[in-house]
Amino acid sequence: MNQEYPSTLLERAVKEFSKLPGIGRKTATRLVLHLLRRNESEVAAFSEAMLTLKREAKYCKVCHSISDTDICPICANPKRDQSVICVVENIQDVMAVENTMQYRGVYHVLGGVISPMDGVSPSDLHIDTLVSRVAEGGVKEVIMALSSTMEGDTTNFYIYRKLSQYDVRLSVIARGISVGDELEYADEVTLGSSIVNRTPFNGKTI
Repeated sequence: MNQEYPSTLLERAVKEFSKLPGIGRKTATRLVLHLLRRNESEVAAFSEAMLTLKREAKYCKVCHSISDTDICPICANPKRDQSVICVVENIQDVMAVENTMQYRGVYHVLGGVISPMDGVSPSDLHIDTLVSRVAEGGVKEVIMALSSTMEGDTTNFYIYRKLSQYDVRLSVIARGISVGDELEYADEVTLGSSIVNRTPFNGKTI
């Protein structure tokens, strides 16, 4: 047993929490001790919520966002503008854009960005289904709201090449988001402004 911990049970719990992104051992220890102080019903509710999420959560068959049903509430909402698709990297980015309350279109979640260094190729992402949505017709604009990183720009260019044969406007969010920033960490005002003031995409990195 690691001498830092007085209990192998505590050490095991901390080890599991430390596997979460952005959680170091000190933070993991604090979280575990917090749960240990709660009553058993609260800890059971926490555990059950995580297990239920893992077992029952679905991914929307249209946009690939997380959902309780086969089609997510945004895609199924008749009040959303189905002719405008906002392409994002992950589900956190959907939540970030929604929090701005500046966007009334629908989404397409890629599941990442192209990154050869990390072994992520276009075939690992939901790009083909995006092309299929555009090919079916009815889409007037595709907004590429990816992080302003080299990987994000590479993905923008790849999508631009795939969609250039279709009669659809391609745009990127305005670079009010600092170069190198990830979308989910942008403040709501800046992100909202970037969505509203999006610019046409000509296939070049900015």
